[in-house]
Amino acid sequence: MVSLRDDMQRDVLMRFFKTAPGEYGYGDDFIGLKVPQTREVVREVAKDLFLTEVPTLLKSRWHEVRLCGLLVLVAKFGRLTTKRLVDDPGTIRQRDEILRVYLDHAEQANNWDLVDLSAPKILGHWLLLPTCYGHQEPGLYQEDKIHLLDQLAQSDNLWRKRMSMVCTWKTTQQGDPSWCLRYAEMHLHHPHDLMHKAVGWMLREVGKRVDMQLLRDFLDKHAAEMPRTALRYAIEQMADDERRFWLEYR
Repeated sequence: MVSLRDDMQRDVLMRFFKTAPGEYGYGDDFIGLKVPQTREVVREVAKDLFLTEVPTLLKSRWHEVRLCGLLVLVAKFGRLTTKRLVDDPGTIRQRDEILRVYLDHAEQANNWDLVDLSAPKILGHWLLLPTCYGHQEPGLYQEDKIHLLDQLAQSDNLWRKRMSMVCTWKTTQQGDPSWCLRYAEMHLHHPHDLMHKAVGWMLREVGKRVDMQLLRDFLDKHAAEMPRTALRYAIEQMADDERRFWLEYR
């Protein structure tokens, strides 16, 4: 990946991902690869790379190498979710181990793109599947899953918090809006703009993919106190007159 270095693209990415002093991405460093280039590397290595080797990628100084590691985990997890394998006890334990690696290195997903490209397809998908996480036998263990996400949501780390919100994209896609609504309420007053965007985005998906009335009910309860950015993101799919109504309601 370093051999593909592009200094012009690197400069663009350093500005785009806010790496200047005082910005949320300060300290991050880039090689200068576009996401399709990183995905091509993942296609070449994901199948043959041992799970124990992935943390080396996740600890890299380079943003794109960390993304590569996260996408390797996504690929490995995805291959273990086919209908034939979903309830297999050995496969369940493999998925749980991938999740452990992901969570153990969550701080390495230290920008919004790293979270958004990984959390729904690992953590979010895991919420829908049988697990042995913390147990001897497989099961859905809904209360334990909520406890795990609550720990992320209550963390002092911005990226763990964003994981707890953005991972609900997957559960909402599968018709379960409860995860999104729970963590949207929990993060409603978070001070960071990146969380405002995440909350609004996930709420918009509830209206788009499940039921617009659920979104309206949430807004009826919370629109007056929502950060304006979160509200704007949440109502993007609504008609112009309804968007105006909610913005004035606030």
